[in-house]
Amino acid sequence: MSDALLAVGTRKGLFLARSTGGGPFEVEPIQFSTVGVHAVAIDTRGDRPRLLAGIEYGHFGPSVMYSDDLGKSWQEAQKPPIAFPEKTGATLEKVWQLLPSPSEPDVVWAGTEPGALFRSDDGGITYTLVEGLWEHPHRPQWQPGGGGLCLHTILNHPTDPKIMGVAISTGGFYRTTDGGLSWEAANQGIRAPFLPEGQQYPEFGQCVHKVSLHPARPERLFLQHHFGVYRSDDFGGSWTDIGSSLPSDFGFPVVVHPDRPDTLYVLPLHADMDRTPVGHRYQVFRSDDAGESWQAHGEGLPEGPVYASVLRDAMTASHAGIFFGTRDGSVYGSRDGGDTWSEVASHLPDVLTVRAAVL
Repeated sequence: MSDALLAVGTRKGLFLARSTGGGPFEVEPIQFSTVGVHAVAIDTRGDRPRLLAGIEYGHFGPSVMYSDDLGKSWQEAQKPPIAFPEKTGATLEKVWQLLPSPSEPDVVWAGTEPGALFRSDDGGITYTLVEGLWEHPHRPQWQPGGGGLCLHTILNHPTDPKIMGVAISTGGFYRTTDGGLSWEAANQGIRAPFLPEGQQYPEFGQCVHKVSLHPARPERLFLQHHFGVYRSDDFGGSWTDIGSSLPSDFGFPVVVHPDRPDTLYVLPLHADMDRTPVGHRYQVFRSDDAGESWQAHGEGLPEGPVYASVLRDAMTASHAGIFFGTRDGSVYGSRDGGDTWSEVASHLPDVLTVRAAVL
């Protein structure tokens, strides 16, 4: 069995947990204590893993830190790693997403608040604004969701670096086929029930919560909307509702099994005005047929009642397992595809992001 690393970003610090030879995860002491960690990436592309952390220093503002020794020490670029050009008049508020490119060895992408995409060509140390998206004519009309005007999802095609997708709350889903020079809204079929009757299928403005894909079938996307779970079989060209048989189609995360492109996971909440788990139990709903049917899996999870939600980036699926973290500071994991679960950590601060990787 391989060694694995679990990274948990919270409202008040970063926690790393390690598993040796398939054994239990051992949680290490807190890092970046009292600092918000909104984004984490475990970059395993090079000779040695690099950890990236999007942190929020409070008074000193947001930044990106990196570690090449699995968290023993951290470094930061001499100048602000992510900064908006002066001509934009914008100021970085948060780093919401960090994603190593699957097809370009030194490229790392970052999504931010306000909603923007940045590119790094030095492994995630420094970043430049993707102006093609920033200058899109829709951008001035994007409105912040409950968490802010954030670009929270980045999807890279596994072999063609020119093809990408991003999701912005509440801009919707956008895609490019020319490496980010131009972008088009790709929200056809996504209903926005919070808009007036007759205006519920807009070109853009949807409150997308998360989008995922599997590299073996990159044209197929799965999307968790503010209300609704959707699938696209043409990289966002059109969307089909696959959430009608769920007990609730409101939620935040959606992830895809690392080996099975048709297997995906969601964690439904009661509603936007009652953001507690369905039935006040943690139940992960899994579909093994690309959303045609769903089964609840909760063996090993608390019987309830529980009331804490799971945020959009607080669930992950990798060859290390399936993991999710809650807003009351617990982290649960499954190593059998979601059939059974066990608690990895408890009594942490509010969990914002979870990432895992085999080392």
